[in-house]
Amino acid sequence: MNTNRKKAVVALSGGLDSSVAALLLKQQGYEVIGLTGKMINSPSAESVIENAKLVAQSLEIEHYVYDATDSFQKKVIEYFENSYKFGKTPNPCIMCNKFIKWGELFNYAFEKLGADVYSTGHYANIIEKDGIFRLYPAADEHKDQLYFLYKLNQQQLSKTIFPLAKYSKDKVRKIAEKFNLPTKSSKESQDICFIKKPMTSKKYLIEKFGVKRGDFVDILTDKKWGEHEGCYQYTIGQRKGIGIAAPYPLYVIKIDASKNIVYLGREEDNYKDNLKILDVNLIEPLNDDMKKEFDANVKIRYNMQAKKAHIKIFDNFADIKFYEPVNSVTSGQAGVIYDINDGHLIGGGVVA
Repeated sequence: MNTNRKKAVVALSGGLDSSVAALLLKQQGYEVIGLTGKMINSPSAESVIENAKLVAQSLEIEHYVYDATDSFQKKVIEYFENSYKFGKTPNPCIMCNKFIKWGELFNYAFEKLGADVYSTGHYANIIEKDGIFRLYPAADEHKDQLYFLYKLNQQQLSKTIFPLAKYSKDKVRKIAEKFNLPTKSSKESQDICFIKKPMTSKKYLIEKFGVKRGDFVDILTDKKWGEHEGCYQYTIGQRKGIGIAAPYPLYVIKIDASKNIVYLGREEDNYKDNLKILDVNLIEPLNDDMKKEFDANVKIRYNMQAKKAHIKIFDNFADIKFYEPVNSVTSGQAGVIYDINDGHLIGGGVVA
């Protein structure tokens, strides 16, 4: 074996993207090792591990399984449950990236497996300039995964590579087909990996918290519209599933978990032009031009178009004022900040 080859540890999920990432790194001459995190104790988790093993065998690479079930329970699942319990809408993928993929798996790759670099199947692009590592959008504009990576830091980025940065999803699937990878026909992964169909998030939460009757109240008049069976079943901006006949469409505008009240209003009541984000993480130090106050593009949920806003950064929080009002500002979601000129990721925080 060529001992000069760099060792790349790939977070192998048993899905299409990570398997093609491993293939591409092997083609580039890396000594590739697959590392699969076991997140929960369930048949679906065993299936993930088995799929990853098949990929590793197909690529003729070593494969390790890391038991992350305790951390995943505390840092991801309990965070998910508690967020809804307190009237917030969580983003578990971001926490998994922070604590598991770039937490325990990342550390295991370097400390135990002797990695030179760490890799995943994320669609993102790392570019280094003057010793600063920046995250840019991948070539596939429909697969912007920067939103989920805002908690990463310079040390992590300096040791990470994203082989899929220049590829579209269609091209990645064609590569898998060309090299007959076991994942060539695999479907897009679910948003919440620990809730498997036919279970839904709503059913999961009802099983967890049970029925807790409370009031639907008008945000402007305090009129009682009706009753619900638990405020944790709703999220800001929701229109479907409210189940109230009204002369106009009703939207969830605000949730008061302490009183178990869900406030409803019209669509125009669902717009705001300012918000605060907490636990701010900046991927790189701000330059002198910004001086902690600057214009940027901001997303407050993954599937929205980024909107121009003015940012003021304080010690551990930031004020964001949009130039045009945005709908469904949702406590618990991520507010993610992108450079207004070239789109690279500046950082983000949790919407208060």
